[in-house]
Amino acid sequence: MSRYTGPKQRLQRQIGEDLGLKTNGLKTAKRIDSRPGQHGAKNRRKLSNFGVQLKEKQKIKYIYGVMEKQLKKVYELASKNPAATGSALLGFLERRLDNVVYRLGWAPTRAAARQLVNHSHVTVNGKKMNIASFRVQVGDIIVLKNQATKIPLVAELLKSEVESLPGWLERKAAAGKVVRLPERIDIKEKLDEQLVVEYYSR
Repeated sequence: MSRYTGPKQRLQRQIGEDLGLKTNGLKTAKRIDSRPGQHGAKNRRKLSNFGVQLKEKQKIKYIYGVMEKQLKKVYELASKNPAATGSALLGFLERRLDNVVYRLGWAPTRAAARQLVNHSHVTVNGKKMNIASFRVQVGDIIVLKNQATKIPLVAELLKSEVESLPGWLERKAAAGKVVRLPERIDIKEKLDEQLVVEYYSR
């Protein structure tokens, strides 16, 4: 599956917020208010309603590391869900395997978590799973392979407590479990999913 491979800081400067795409928060903050491009600092016009909706949609894309086609598919699936479309959309994105590995505190960013998954360092219910977009279910057991625990950065993260482990996950060292489906309250990022629903329902 395709993915964005360009500079992460450019995406954050485009949105004007720290989206957690890089590990160095201080470096990110230095230029976060400067738009990318030669004339980024000039001519900042007020966004139209469409522009606000588009910006929020792009923000969710960048945070979860998905492409436009993937996000549209998730929206279509969420729109058929009996729950509120926006909450269902975020719930489906939260249940992506790369996001789960990130939420469990085994990787500093979702991009790093995706690499762990793609390189077959993760198992789900005892079976190798190298598809980052795999959607976990309640009761699934996610485990880091021994080889992954020897990676210096991963080993360091395993020694520390997860600062904000969401309530729908449990972690014990290199093993995690999905105890329930994620809810809107579990997502700490500042997102307005209703704007994304409005964008796609135009």
